[in-house]
Amino acid sequence: MPLAAYIVDTLEACMLAYVHGKTSPFMMVSYLEFGNNFHHPECTHSITLNQLANIQVDPNDLEGYFDACTAYYLNGVDKPFWQDWSSACPSVFLIPEALHHWHKELFDHDCQWCIVAVGVQELDFQFSILQSITGYHHYSGRISQLKQVMGRVHHNIQHYIVGLTVGAAPSSINKSLLTFHTNKDAIMTLGTQMGMKKPIDNWFFIPKLELMQSITASTCKVWALIQRSANATEHTHVSKIKDPARRTNNNDYDPQICHHLDQQKKLQQFAIAMTLKRQGR
Repeated sequence: MPLAAYIVDTLEACMLAYVHGKTSPFMMVSYLEFGNNFHHPECTHSITLNQLANIQVDPNDLEGYFDACTAYYLNGVDKPFWQDWSSACPSVFLIPEALHHWHKELFDHDCQWCIVAVGVQELDFQFSILQSITGYHHYSGRISQLKQVMGRVHHNIQHYIVGLTVGAAPSSINKSLLTFHTNKDAIMTLGTQMGMKKPIDNWFFIPKLELMQSITASTCKVWALIQRSANATEHTHVSKIKDPARRTNNNDYDPQICHHLDQQKKLQQFAIAMTLKRQGR
């Protein structure tokens, strides 16, 4: 059975492609070229295995093996789980994922540039006075202070952000909505290259910019990418991890969450046993 798609975020994709940080899990490119406006050669099954075969250091020599892997931008794992899996190629099953690579990219970067260009108070005010429309979220608070939000919030902001910034943004930024790479120097010139917490000195090191180059290639291979969003699993993360964590004393999260899940499992098994007992089985 082929591995058609593996739905993960960027860091998890790097783990599955067995490359280290600041390296693309999709293509043969490091962070220094994330801002390029063309599609680099893909990081395929055979290329990764050939690179591992070229490393002559014993994997049991952890430090030596890790140093040898660094030359190939590999993370030090000597046996990828997909190496003997027929038709499993990272360049195919690792795909751009809508929640993290599109919606969150806009919120983490594009939205921050707009906040700097328009002004924090002005953009928050513009969002707060929008008329409530059925089917669209109304932001009565401050979007500049949103934290730990889901993909639905990112998606809702996209409905408004262009219209609310078009009056304040220079014409070069408006044009960059269609030809971003042609006009991306305008954002640096204006000094609006903000990250979530601080300005980005060389903001073209953003991995999500490089991932945009893989959208059309992956769509041709596995068709519609939106059907493989991690939004559903992120919602599960809320109910299974974040909600139980709020019931803790904010210490030792892992054992307390595991204990909570263990108790839930026992209660579920007890309920099943009682149901079977009542039915005389």
